[in-house]
Amino acid sequence: MEEDLKTRYSDAELEEFKAIILEKLEAAKAEYNTLREVVMHGGNNDIEDTSPSFRTVEDDGANQLSKEEASNLAQRQYKFIKNLEAALVRIENKTYGICRVTGKLIPKERLRLVPHATLTVEAKEMLAKSGKN
Repeated sequence: MEEDLKTRYSDAELEEFKAIILEKLEAAKAEYNTLREVVMHGGNNDIEDTSPSFRTVEDDGANQLSKEEASNLAQRQYKFIKNLEAALVRIENKTYGICRVTGKLIPKERLRLVPHATLTVEAKEMLAKSGKN
């Protein structure tokens, strides 16, 4: 296989991955901002903000749960954004797509699906078996 002989992806290939990452980064940031808005403001500005007497206990519980869920999702999205930004740095350093455990190229198919990946599937399975991450 051609990728087995290469030590890094070409500049043209890195540009392809950069475009994928930038697109995902833009979408991730938009999603993160939406989630933050839900957490910070409850996502609405209607009478519920000023008139708690019109709300039931169940509404309060559901609202809290959705804010908690939104907060958890926002944290995950923030981590995803940071991972995508780190991938862009690796592209600039021309180390993108190289497994941090084996030193082999991560297959393009994997990088297209998980553009922030730093491990081959084999390395990930190996680390999982040994209990390390």
